Amino acid sequence: MKTIRYRSRGADVHYLEEILTKLGYSVYVSNYFGRDSDRAVKDFQAKNGLVVDGIVGLKTWSKLIEAERNLTAYNDKFLSELDIKDFAKDFGLEIAMVKAVNEVESRGKGFLLSGKPIILFEGHIFWRELEKRGIKPTQYASQQNKDVLYKRWTKTHYRGGVGEYDRLEKAAKISDAPAFHEAAYSSASWGAFQIMGFHYKHLGYASVDQFVSAMYEHEREHLKAFGKFIEKTSFRGKKLIEWIKDKNWARFAEGYNGPGYRKNKYDTKLKNAYTRYSSN
Repeated sequence: MKTIRYRSRGADVHYLEEILTKLGYSVYVSNYFGRDSDRAVKDFQAKNGLVVDGIVGLKTWSKLIEAERNLTAYNDKFLSELDIKDFAKDFGLEIAMVKAVNEVESRGKGFLLSGKPIILFEGHIFWRELEKRGIKPTQYASQQNKDVLYKRWTKTHYRGGVGEYDRLEKAAKISDAPAFHEAAYSSASWGAFQIMGFHYKHLGYASVDQFVSAMYEHEREHLKAFGKFIEKTSFRGKKLIEWIKDKNWARFAEGYNGPGYRKNKYDTKLKNAYTRYSSN
């Protein structure tokens, strides 16, 4: 690719602007490098650790093409209509039920643009997971580790997005002992339905690493894990999946989301979504 910048013309400019559009920038796609493209390039450079000069040379081209490829991989990991239908058949649910639960209980997407599954690392769960393995967390609860290891829940240390992977890896590397890796990966919630890693054995996975590997594959694996969870997890004398079949959205929402479901109106949202999909 040629090095291009503000006021450049030609096919390379057209290609640049097509990529910027795919990445979510509002630019006019043409053969002219205008002010809109200049602003978009500078924003992209700033967000990707590049020199912010608006010049699209070798480094910026490389980052842009890499981002476009990651976006393609990201889109290839989305649930399809067939995935929903297969899930409904496998678990004996109406398609409208599955679509309602997917809409309300998933976060809308299961992957970051990098292709990694969305996670949220919980330092208070890490504390408990270490205790389960006979490790005293107090020995490692230093000022340096305060953002990944703490006794009580807090959202203070959440970073979101790729920042959660930084926290996860930091926790896993506090010690070289394998137990720290296993405890750390068990202490994050994974994918579209945010299933905690420590459920891996309960859901039939051989190890937390096998569970995590499945979460990297596709959103259909997130849905499968969710299916196993609602099929195997009981609440008030019934499996969660039975509450769905009964269309008792309040009991399902309480069992899946906890008592906070009322505040967030999850039961109402589920009922409304089910009604909407049933009428289609």
